[in-house]
Amino acid sequence: MESFGQTLRRHRTSAGLSLRDLAVLVNFQYSHISQVERGGRRPTRTMAEACERALHSGGALTEAFLREQVGDRDMRRRTVLQAMGALAATSTADGLVGLEAIRHGLGAAVDVDHDEWDSIVAAYGRCYYQQSHDQIMSQLGRDMMVLQHQVAADRGDRRPVLLQAAGRLSVMIALGLVSSGQGLAARRWWQTARRVADESADSDTKVLVRAWDVVNGCYDGRPADEVVTLSDEVLPLVEGKATAATCGLLAGRAQALSLTGRHGEAISTVEQLARLAEQLPDEVANNVESLWGWPEHRLRHTESWVYTHAGKYRRAAQAQDRALNLYPLSQRRLRTQVQLHRAAALIRDGHVPEGLRLAADLLDGLPVDQHNELVRSVTKQVALSVPEGEKSQSAYGDLVDRLRS
Repeated sequence: MESFGQTLRRHRTSAGLSLRDLAVLVNFQYSHISQVERGGRRPTRTMAEACERALHSGGALTEAFLREQVGDRDMRRRTVLQAMGALAATSTADGLVGLEAIRHGLGAAVDVDHDEWDSIVAAYGRCYYQQSHDQIMSQLGRDMMVLQHQVAADRGDRRPVLLQAAGRLSVMIALGLVSSGQGLAARRWWQTARRVADESADSDTKVLVRAWDVVNGCYDGRPADEVVTLSDEVLPLVEGKATAATCGLLAGRAQALSLTGRHGEAISTVEQLARLAEQLPDEVANNVESLWGWPEHRLRHTESWVYTHAGKYRRAAQAQDRALNLYPLSQRRLRTQVQLHRAAALIRDGHVPEGLRLAADLLDGLPVDQHNELVRSVTKQVALSVPEGEKSQSAYGDLVDRLRS
């Protein structure tokens, strides 16, 4: 039985058309068509329909395309089932990994084209602020093992979708490592996340991975200039698009600029961010409880950081009030970080005892399991705000002791 490529060549030559002639008619490059004819590249539905219209094959090209699609799905199903079966059977996989591999294999047996990873990634985004770090990282490790085997097994049209999911879940692993103070391991995961995102060829995934890397570079001890440089490298990918990824990138860039002392540029960037955030689709702006949304409180959080560092304390206080009114109560750690900005602003504005007292009260009020590296980083900024002549205060010594513990 003829392949699609063989059928295409037969009808093209019967019509007296060269590869270049057909390329003009169907709006595909002649080299692309040549690869399809030789079997080196798979046809898309769009290409098959265009060739059918151009060559008037009486449905032969459409039939050949559909026949190959069925064959491709069967091959992909067998490949995924073999990969999931091997993972489930391996002695190194724990019980839950094996069960998850079996579950994915069962799903592929029913419908190999069903895209479950989108919903899995979305669910992780919702759980990020609601479950403990240990719970999320444990399940993430298991899911990533399953996903790794699927990416390796699936070389078809679904591969980019799998890579997009892998890029986002790699971001979550890197975030978890940053939060727990494992900066070296986190940087390795940021590198892997970038490679996976680039392989997916999805521009939004590329920006999203780098945006979160920039944001976390403001907390993980990297030199601020290095983080700004990373944001410079990503900006050409943004193209003014209003997405959660682009807003996240600008937020991280504004914070990094603040840390370098480039306050005018930081303020300009946060103003650009505010304009872009107004253009976000409702499903992104209203996605308040998910890591993958970009609600208004993130803008106000960024403003709070930038205006505090720039010495614009009235504007910082306004941003802090708005952020605290908008933040869900479930995001207690982030609410605390905004209030620590307020403590730093009080100290910078000359109210040292009040600022130190507020910082101590905030740390005491935050549950111990939420005292992560991000909170420690913001608390360090509070301590750095204290003038040299005020460091003899016992409250300052208490704050420094907390950071050492």
